[in-house]
Amino acid sequence: MPDFAKAKYANLFATPFMAHVWDDAAEINDELRECSFAHMSRHGGESKTNVGGWHSEAGHLEFCGTAGRKLIRHMYEMADEATRRVLAEHGHPARQMRWTLHAWVNVNDSGDFNRTHTHPGATWSGTYYVDTGDPPPEAEHGTPLCLFDACQGRTNTFLPPLATSSFLIRPEPGLMVLFPSYLPHMVFAHRGTRPRISIAFNMRREPYP
Repeated sequence: MPDFAKAKYANLFATPFMAHVWDDAAEINDELRECSFAHMSRHGGESKTNVGGWHSEAGHLEFCGTAGRKLIRHMYEMADEATRRVLAEHGHPARQMRWTLHAWVNVNDSGDFNRTHTHPGATWSGTYYVDTGDPPPEAEHGTPLCLFDACQGRTNTFLPPLATSSFLIRPEPGLMVLFPSYLPHMVFAHRGTRPRISIAFNMRREPYP
């Protein structure tokens, strides 16, 4: 039997992910909901990855007032913290980052969903949940966000019973999640009694990449 006592073993190519529930969610979500519906009534929305639903124009949530400005600040704060942790894991000192940010509102009614996609040209992508839309009790993960392993060959060919090919995120009001923009993701068809409201965003490090 070979002696592997001095052999090195590690997992390479980990994918960073961060989730945080903001303490001021109850304070800002009512205004975010009201402003989103008001803006939706005036603008037809865009067609991106959404099948049905309403997708606002991308920007800095100017139509969301004070709550939008607070949420934008949280996006910057979370991107800074997640980047600081990634740098620390790789032995690099923390440094001030300069970001270009684009955020938009998604409103999904029953049956609406978002196709699998990535966000080219960004560093981080994220989502903040304003309203989960009251999904049925039997829906264990609500109307989840589904993240897929970016390396499908890993999950299809390397010890498939042990590999996790996807991960479900159960939304809750005030939850913000952040992940690399290259990670494929989608949103399942909504089955709730109210509209599901989320705010997606991209953070692009400057200079890019």
